[in-house]
Amino acid sequence: MSILETRNIVKIYPGTVALDEVSVSFESGKVHALIGKNGCGKSTLLKIFAGAIEPTSGEVLIDDVLVKFNNPTDAFDKGISTVYQELSLVPGMSVAENILLGNLPMKGKFIDWKKTYSRAEELLKEMNIDIPVREMVYNLSMWKCQMIEIVKAMSSNPKVLLLDEPTSSLAQNEVQSLFRMIRELKNKKDVIIIYVSHRLQELWEIADTCTILRDGRLIGTKQMKDATHRDIIQMMFGDMEIPTRPADLKVSDEVVLELKEFTRKKCFDKISFQLKKGEILGIAGMLGSGRTELLKSIFGADPYDSGEIIYKGKRIVSPNPVKMKNAGIAMTPEDRKREGLIQIMSIKNNLCVAGLEKIAIGLFINSAVENKLVERQVNELQIKTSNVEYPVSSLSGGNQQKVVVGNWLNIDPQIMFFDEPSRGIDVKAKQQVFQIIWAQSRKGISSIMVSSELEELIEVCHRILIMRQGRIIGEVNPENLKIEELYSLSMGGEQV
Repeated sequence: MSILETRNIVKIYPGTVALDEVSVSFESGKVHALIGKNGCGKSTLLKIFAGAIEPTSGEVLIDDVLVKFNNPTDAFDKGISTVYQELSLVPGMSVAENILLGNLPMKGKFIDWKKTYSRAEELLKEMNIDIPVREMVYNLSMWKCQMIEIVKAMSSNPKVLLLDEPTSSLAQNEVQSLFRMIRELKNKKDVIIIYVSHRLQELWEIADTCTILRDGRLIGTKQMKDATHRDIIQMMFGDMEIPTRPADLKVSDEVVLELKEFTRKKCFDKISFQLKKGEILGIAGMLGSGRTELLKSIFGADPYDSGEIIYKGKRIVSPNPVKMKNAGIAMTPEDRKREGLIQIMSIKNNLCVAGLEKIAIGLFINSAVENKLVERQVNELQIKTSNVEYPVSSLSGGNQQKVVVGNWLNIDPQIMFFDEPSRGIDVKAKQQVFQIIWAQSRKGISSIMVSSELEELIEVCHRILIMRQGRIIGEVNPENLKIEELYSLSMGGEQV
């Protein structure tokens, strides 16, 4: 039996204690779930095991031997393999090449293809997986790619296998196939399996133990056979008080946006809801629930297969971002650096991209109008900069987020979509973004807000839809709603 152990692990970032004196152990022959709400420290602990970051202090031991990792290669050499949520397969290579990449059998200076295919077949057979080794990866479904990632990780006979959200992009039948593979590993290999997941309902099906972190501290480890949903939720959240939205935000009876049976295969199915004037509507759900895909398809950035979008009583046919923008609908994307900002351009330019029509006279920019729009957003949103001509990349994360919002506010929208508006910004900046959303509500502007930090939805929204596995499975009123209840519903547990 092998044991992976930490002793008093501490990880400090500027202004943040990500892990605080965490001492925990994991043994082989079991699946150990590692859970906690966003920001609890589980990703940090996983990265320390994987060699991606070093702890500030404390020790990591494998079989009572102290180990130190300077980089992921060190961790791999000492028997730790990681399967990240973002898959690392090469689409243009075969299954066999991906499994043995970096360790391909050679015959002199050339690859021994016979041994390559033979070895890959052996590894797949050991896991009871039937995938042709010559098949190109780009032809495979997501769950097959996930399985190949695990086979690839196991090809080096590791002592520790780290699985980071392995089911976040899988359908239910695909999840069952993956679970069968994980059980095979547990039963046949002397390997320590650490399984990170946001899907609470999975834990009783696949995990033997559950280790809970909260605010960087180890809360405890439970045997799954002895744990209830209530136990896990209570350990994850403890007692939390959440601020509430201002009382003066009133919602009109006027419906400004309606979805009817809105569907995109493998992403979301038969989504129907109404959004009222001045309303802030939250969509709660875990990673992979379909929230971001839904917003992108409504906005026209991604396609959809069937259903209707009705805006101010009229059906929108074949939506695209330009059409939606011209109609008065705006969207701040989840990934502000890649999708919301042009990093090499100035703050000033980034504030005016969506509203170019307002500042353009033919082929030329009206500098007076441009400066007026920029000055208004810098002042109203309190964007901290000494010069708007500086690159937007020079700003802090919170101020970059304000630039994304300000850019869209310059088109005078009637509806705003906010996808993870507080991601990667500090507490003060979050509150400033929420004040912006509330200010728009006072003006009668409606918002749809998606956030992985579910407590933010309770704080900000008038109403919250629960989305799970691509479906809206319920609706809750944030007033008097406990955070643990919202997480339990979103993660597939019972209401507590």
